Amino acid sequence: MKSSADFRFLRLALRLAQRGRGQTSPNPMVGAVLVRAGKVIGRGWHHRAGNPHAEIEALRDAAHRGERVRGATLYVTLEPCSSHGRTPACTDAVIAAGLRRVVVAATDPNPQHVGRAFGLLRRAGIKVDHGLLVAEATRLNEAFNHWIVHRTPCVIVKAAMSLDGRIATASGESKWITGEAARAHGMKLRLDADAVLVGINTVLADDPSLTLRLPLSGQPPPKPLRRIILDSLARTPPSARVVTDDAAALTTIVVTRAAPARRVAALARRVRMLVAPRARERAHAAGAGPPRIDLRWLMKKLGAEGVTNLLVEGGGEVNAAFLEQRLAHRVAFFYAPMIIGGRSAPRGVAGTGATGWSDILRLRDVKQRRLGADLFFTAGVGQ
Repeated sequence: MKSSADFRFLRLALRLAQRGRGQTSPNPMVGAVLVRAGKVIGRGWHHRAGNPHAEIEALRDAAHRGERVRGATLYVTLEPCSSHGRTPACTDAVIAAGLRRVVVAATDPNPQHVGRAFGLLRRAGIKVDHGLLVAEATRLNEAFNHWIVHRTPCVIVKAAMSLDGRIATASGESKWITGEAARAHGMKLRLDADAVLVGINTVLADDPSLTLRLPLSGQPPPKPLRRIILDSLARTPPSARVVTDDAAALTTIVVTRAAPARRVAALARRVRMLVAPRARERAHAAGAGPPRIDLRWLMKKLGAEGVTNLLVEGGGEVNAAFLEQRLAHRVAFFYAPMIIGGRSAPRGVAGTGATGWSDILRLRDVKQRRLGADLFFTAGVGQ
């Protein structure tokens, strides 16, 4: 029977899981707590892909404390793994430890493994309860859950805008629209991501570094952040930061076969070049500007390379492409208390836009909060 103590210990496990934020991909964040007679005797969380899982860390912590684990209860935020990968199956260790009960928040989202651990544990005589705080545990690993099922990244479209939706003035000035608190939160979004993506117009206008710039006190160095540039004609300047800085090896410039070979070769000396198929253009758009990259092909490619969480930072045309093609799963918009105005000032979401009410992109699970003087707005995108 589930008790208030079960919820309390699972909430502790969820807090522990969040200590792995920005470190565990392409694995999920998981926390675990061992309890005997109402006392916590071991704690653990998954620190980094390839390292021991949360359950093993909790068992080791209990052993280090000199605690006896046989007959204890394990609280864990995600169904224990039941197959051997880079690390042994956690179900084997749980059974060998002689635990009495296992309480799980969320089931394994992998269709090949879902519920398998529960059967193994029950056959070993261990009582299993699951489904407590499942919404919180599922939300914690939103990107991993999508990737493990679809093998494409979970895509978040991020933009910092004025109240009237502009990301720069007509002359191109954009630093800084939002304040320090909003920019710090933007860095946290990058910490969660495996890769950040922008279009060539952003590179030409802003020459961004696209790195994790804020120090994260008390945390280990974050995993490397990949940088993806959509540049169908290889117009990225050889002097651009993403090409010349110390993280150049983390840059991928995505081009099409229409890109001049000389430019591609020059950039390939410093960064990775990826040749993508061209998107099928609508008849009225043929010949209107540079060829567009097939984003669905790119999402499959990045997913196969282990990119579980992709942060799209635009500009407006790239943001619109992901939204209009229903490739975005969440928006993260920062609004500053200012109005820029003007017909030619670039917008956070451009593109062709909805032609009727049936084309409008509906948002769900809307949340908002104040960050200094700015407003942070996030929501899921209806698929």
